[in-house]
Amino acid sequence: MKIDPVKLIYFSPTGTTKRILEAIARGVGTDNLSHIDLTPPVARTRDYAVTRGELAIIGAPVYAGRLPIEAVRRFRRLKGADTLAIIVVVYGNRAFEDALLELRDLVRDQGFRPIAGAAFIGEHSFSCGATLIAHGRPDGDDLTRAVDFGKSVGEKVARAESFAEAPELCVPGKYPYKELRLLLHSAPVTRDDLCTRCEACIDVCPTGALILRQTLETDSSSCIACCACVKTCPVEARIVEDPETRRIAEWLCANFHERKGPETYL
Repeated sequence: MKIDPVKLIYFSPTGTTKRILEAIARGVGTDNLSHIDLTPPVARTRDYAVTRGELAIIGAPVYAGRLPIEAVRRFRRLKGADTLAIIVVVYGNRAFEDALLELRDLVRDQGFRPIAGAAFIGEHSFSCGATLIAHGRPDGDDLTRAVDFGKSVGEKVARAESFAEAPELCVPGKYPYKELRLLLHSAPVTRDDLCTRCEACIDVCPTGALILRQTLETDSSSCIACCACVKTCPVEARIVEDPETRRIAEWLCANFHERKGPETYL
């Protein structure tokens, strides 16, 4: 069967998930590619519909083995129509645990039919300074493997006459999903002596948690600790000071430095 167009749907504060999905789309092969970016704050209140004739490639980062709560809220504004979907989670070299299973269940509830899934590695949100965790990932090898995965899915779709009777996609994970542990004081802070008020951090914040007044202020109740602001700041004025977050970053750096590769499910 032929599927066209392809639609990328993602929550990707630091851009790693988006890059993986774009590589998969190159492998699938299409001249008709469009994006639904669920990352900006405006996506919190918009509804999105995807038709039956499209192939959706849906991706999100992993936070402590689960999908980010904010991503789940935004994915629930999607409406599929028995739309075929590739599901992808991107994690920081520790483990993706129940996240891929959670994404499969979530998109199925929203009217999609998952036919393939994958877990790829992306630079960890807490990776910075002396605590580098999956630094620079996805790299060239990751993106090549993402393209190859996309080719495999494209071939699977081309061979099939229909997916109406296809078995449910099996992916790792357990029920009930693991408890999502939130870091209550993890919001990055601003070094006023370095901040140039360029507003780059405001532009990338997915929840609108940053406001520039006399100084750059952070609404910690809205922050989801994605650290997009930290990675985007050109003068390194956004930093993480929370002791627990820094302890976790040091633990991840010390214990999960061995390179992991993507896992794919067809």
